Amino acid sequence: MVIKVFIASSSGSTAIKKQQQDIMGFLTVNKIDFKECDIVTSEENRKWMRENVPEDFRPMTGVPLPPQIFNEEHYCGNYEAFFDAREEHAVYAFLGLTAPPGSKEAEALARLEQQ
Repeated sequence: MVIKVFIASSSGSTAIKKQQQDIMGFLTVNKIDFKECDIVTSEENRKWMRENVPEDFRPMTGVPLPPQIFNEEHYCGNYEAFFDAREEHAVYAFLGLTAPPGSKEAEALARLEQQ
């Protein structure tokens, strides 16, 4: 499974740049393999991202903006959803991955199963 993070390499928005760095930094530190998909340098990436963000998750006006996260073809969410999952120690579940043994997420899942 490949986690795809759709980004804009030359975004004029500092908020978008920070969000992209936050996601990719977290994935790198936690040794989660991912592929950076730049929508600025690739029309194919831009088109694919815009077509595959589900209707329920699109902005009321305009088009979905990066960062957007997918596990292969499965939509995981945007930065806000990622941030919420990280705060709840549920990033692996958010990404559709199995939490590694010893992680806070794996420990929380083990506690739930014991109840």
